[in-house]
Amino acid sequence: MSRKGYSPDNSACGGFFGRLKSEFFYHRDWSGVTVESFMELLDEYIRFYNERRKKQSLGWMSPMQYRISKGLAA
Repeated sequence: MSRKGYSPDNSACGGFFGRLKSEFFYHRDWSGVTVESFMELLDEYIRFYNERRKKQSLGWMSPMQYRISKGLAA
């Protein structure tokens, strides 16, 4: 998120947080989960989202597969 009222950033962030809630948060029973445990699970989801989750916009590759295919990562 960069500056106030910058629509492209706001929509990208809104899209991510909406997906986070629908894929990670809403379908679970969080009763009895500690804050530390929640933070670990959230970290795992964000790593999955950034590295392994297949995306249509990348030709159904994960971000890491896409970067490797473009020579941007080893």
